[in-house]
Amino acid sequence: MKTIQGPALFLAQFVSDQAPFNNLENIATWASGIGYKGLQIPTWDKRLFDLERAANDLAYCQQIQDLLAGLELQITELSTHVQGQLVAVHPAYDEIFDSFAPTQFHGDPVARQKWAVEQLMLAAKASKNLGLTAHATFSGSLLWPYIYPWPQRPEGLIETGFKALGERWLPILDAFDQAGVDLCYEIHPGEDLHDGISFEMFLDVVDQHPRANILYDPSHFVLQQLDYLSFIDKYQERIRMFHVKDAEFNPTAQQGVYGGFQSWVERAGRFRSLGDGQVDFSAIFSKLAQYNFSGWAVVEWECCLKHPEVGAQQGVEFVKSKMITVTDKAFDDFAGSEPDTEMNSRILGLTQ
Repeated sequence: MKTIQGPALFLAQFVSDQAPFNNLENIATWASGIGYKGLQIPTWDKRLFDLERAANDLAYCQQIQDLLAGLELQITELSTHVQGQLVAVHPAYDEIFDSFAPTQFHGDPVARQKWAVEQLMLAAKASKNLGLTAHATFSGSLLWPYIYPWPQRPEGLIETGFKALGERWLPILDAFDQAGVDLCYEIHPGEDLHDGISFEMFLDVVDQHPRANILYDPSHFVLQQLDYLSFIDKYQERIRMFHVKDAEFNPTAQQGVYGGFQSWVERAGRFRSLGDGQVDFSAIFSKLAQYNFSGWAVVEWECCLKHPEVGAQQGVEFVKSKMITVTDKAFDDFAGSEPDTEMNSRILGLTQ
């Protein structure tokens, strides 16, 4: 059995122009100071990380690793959530998602998508150069406007969408395979890969690609009212990454899963800081230990109420309290004995 690593912190929600969140050295010093051991680094913000340089400059990669090692930190994974989203965008979201790309690609969905694919290709090389084995991303979505089956969907629409999604991702998955890195899709509302069935549909169109794997985040399952514990049982072979994020779902007579167009504070389903929501993390960490998950427990802070720095600080001890150092022996070894074939046969009445 293997022991999970952690705690680590996803930096995306903390980056700003204000110290200590304005560059990698400062934010890493802060994270190390409050007890984190790993950092998951977003690749779309050059204040933290230069993706193109990391894909082509081993010295730059070594410089980053040395910086973090001096702070007793390491990179857990790189993230291309923003770029992955742009691999597949339905026209209804074109203008909204333009902000995810450099300004020269605004208003040009074809050029924007080409840029996004190039970014993923760079991420495969950068991950390899840094000695990483997994990478975090979003699948993007061609079909999200049709998530509810009304108005009635034209026959074959879903199949056409998944076929196109697979065609866009297959070359990227092959690039990650060549780099020896698992591409882990965060199963997330708003993405075509938002639950177990949609992930299975994706596997079908990418020929069950061995690099198509899962970033497991139970908070998104609470908000969808999925069984997040059974999900681990079913998909444990594909779960290669873990976001430790809490959530709560409190339906009322006025709203449920869809939230009634309310803000995050007013929704029935809300993201919360660790320990303030409803996720049974003791059971999750137990299941991950049972299935030999040896990746990182990465805190992703998202909360509509608590201050981010407080959430991050409290997250360290929360994760430590849930981590399981797996046993190297059975609890009843004291009552065991060496195999005795003759005795076993006598016990079973096979010999006199």
